Amino acid sequence: MRGRRALLLAYRASVGAALWFASGCPAIPGDPFSGKDGGDTQHAAGAGAGGAGAAGGAGGELGGDSPDEGGGLADADGDGFTAAEGDCNDGDRNVNPGAIEVVIDEPDGAGNMPEPADEDCDGLVDNVLPACDGDLAPDDFDAMHGANAIDLCAAASPGDRRWGVLRARYVRGDGSLAEPTAAVGVLDAFGPSVRAQGGARMLALSSGRARAARRPGACGGPSCSSYGPGRAPPGFPQDNPSCPPSSEIHDDIGLEVVLRAPTNATGYEFAFKFYTFEYPEYVCDSFNDQFLALATPPPPGSRDGNLSFDSLGNPVSVNIGFFDVCEGCPLGADDLVGTGFGLWNDAGATRWLRTQAPVTGGEEITLRFMIFDTGDDMLDSTALVDGFRWIARGGTVAVETTPVQTPR
Repeated sequence: MRGRRALLLAYRASVGAALWFASGCPAIPGDPFSGKDGGDTQHAAGAGAGGAGAAGGAGGELGGDSPDEGGGLADADGDGFTAAEGDCNDGDRNVNPGAIEVVIDEPDGAGNMPEPADEDCDGLVDNVLPACDGDLAPDDFDAMHGANAIDLCAAASPGDRRWGVLRARYVRGDGSLAEPTAAVGVLDAFGPSVRAQGGARMLALSSGRARAARRPGACGGPSCSSYGPGRAPPGFPQDNPSCPPSSEIHDDIGLEVVLRAPTNATGYEFAFKFYTFEYPEYVCDSFNDQFLALATPPPPGSRDGNLSFDSLGNPVSVNIGFFDVCEGCPLGADDLVGTGFGLWNDAGATRWLRTQAPVTGGEEITLRFMIFDTGDDMLDSTALVDGFRWIARGGTVAVETTPVQTPR
């Protein structure tokens, strides 16, 4: 520890890379992760099995075919919408104004293409929202634009019963509002090899600077501090049983979104990619910088609400099983080129990974994507988040993180 700090402080002095900002913002009452009391291209991930399952769009006629004897005032299928409220098929609980369109581009098990349907009752079939992140600047610190960058384009309001984003904000680990810094970035690429997984932009969260090398606002070295010491959500940093982390965190930053799920959704998914300067010197050490994806209410299979971890339960850090981008690693080091990781110090990364989790149709959930330095404020880490999609193909969705098979 002493040698590490002396070396890095000397490095900071030589490049002038230290920059400190104090947040000073009080925790916001009602924050779901603070332990205290107290607001896409959007289409369903429904290819193949979608449309005909228990909650998969057209065809899942769970409400029966009882006639509406109330002049459009009855809710025959029990989906919460009557014909008078815009339900265009009151015999199918997966079709209503609160549902999401299920775009099916693969045949079913019998080899037949299901008939396209108008799940959201807007009079159009298989229409989806256009991308909403094409004109966002790299230094944009509007949290709703951060949601747009990960492909959450639909906005909802408390009384409309529509699906979408109810609220977005940038926060520290204790739920207090984060002051604007370059720890947040809205990027179209991270170096020449890493592109957005959906739309035109992706969200970057960093315990240093969320910028690629030599871009405006980039750190220029392996260690830049923005927020200083922080306080982690209860239960974090998470333990790797073989490599327990320090309980001390620094430079914590997260995007928190409150979402209402489509009525026909059974889950959701998102992609992420984690980079760190902690590799290889601090593998299985206390300096396990972590990326978290926290959900409230916590779904079955999560770990204290955290959704992203490997098959052994290891949280996203230098010790995760998917850490395979580096010099000499299975996937090589191409994804480090131009990012600053590997340029200013040894470093490594994961491949693109995709986490999925279950949700109840119409449920309101809070998601917080967060990163922090662990043990000290040196040797920074960065996470890219993108490609959020609702799953509305029916069946059961379990909490799971797997490699993206065909990264862009």
